[in-house]
Amino acid sequence: MSTSLNQGVLVTIVCEAVLQDRLIKQLITLGVSGYTIVPVLGVGSHGRRMGDVMAAYNTNIEVKTIVTPEVSDKLLEELKQFPETYALIAFRKNVEGLFN
Repeated sequence: MSTSLNQGVLVTIVCEAVLQDRLIKQLITLGVSGYTIVPVLGVGSHGRRMGDVMAAYNTNIEVKTIVTPEVSDKLLEELKQFPETYALIAFRKNVEGLFN
């Protein structure tokens, strides 16, 4: 049984949790059909992000979505508009797998 694999671009965004709603709106506007959001902990150039008692304070999320190359270009360009006061990194890579 042969199953062909689909091609796409995986975009991963790690940012402050307070940006979640804004990111979701951007994804919907770009026509993204799905995404995954998970809370993450770590250390980076913006310091230690381990989460605090208050929800969404000093916490990060990771947002992943698989899109076309054109949508990934638009999304990464739009992410440049977030204020520099927020911790945010984004990257992409070509992937193939069982998705549509």
